[in-house]
Amino acid sequence: MNPQDGNIVNGVHMFAVRVYFEDTDLSGIVYHANYLRYMERARSDMLRLAGIDQRMAIESGEGAYAVADVSIKYVRPAKLDDALLVESRLKRLRAAACEIEQFIFRSGELITSALVTAVLIGPEGRPRRQPKAWRDTFERLMSAGKTSGDRNGN
Repeated sequence: MNPQDGNIVNGVHMFAVRVYFEDTDLSGIVYHANYLRYMERARSDMLRLAGIDQRMAIESGEGAYAVADVSIKYVRPAKLDDALLVESRLKRLRAAACEIEQFIFRSGELITSALVTAVLIGPEGRPRRQPKAWRDTFERLMSAGKTSGDRNGN
């Protein structure tokens, strides 16, 4: 049995998450760092669905993505047993990095948003140019997202 995969529609990756007891603090509200975990899972799933094999890239010495910067805004709290949807879209592409906007919704209501900069780091620990095939894939996703618009007014 495979874990639930997200999907990409018009350049936007959508990933469902359920809030479990382990995700919450004593009050039943999601602990702030867990939103970052949900977003990380969504980004990893987006890469997988786009055909980028992170494990192979690491094992072959190509490198791995690392978060270089994140700006996050908490709008409303998520609570125990909430069904959440993480939407991710590529905003900007650079030689060694990409900026990804991520939004977490509960029943269509925005609860958290973030802008994440992920940098491809080589085995020596320095930024490395992303492979052309990856950049081409990201460009296609960004183009698909621009032609469809988005529900967040961007």
